[in-house]
Amino acid sequence: MSVSVRWRGEVRELAAPLTVGEALAQLGLPPELYLVLRNGVLLQEDDLLQDGDTIRLVGVISGGAS
Repeated sequence: MSVSVRWRGEVRELAAPLTVGEALAQLGLPPELYLVLRNGVLLQEDDLLQDGDTIRLVGVISGGAS
């Protein structure tokens, strides 16, 4: 039972079930720097990922004019 994580052109498999926050922690990624999408829908840190889910990680870009 696993969740597929697409990130930077790679696919990683994590054991399911787990929350989005747990998935990011297992990958060593800070949650404030990534958006997590499942079927194009933005997920929150406490959303549960189930066996067979595929999620995509998108890096947050910040900055602006001074």
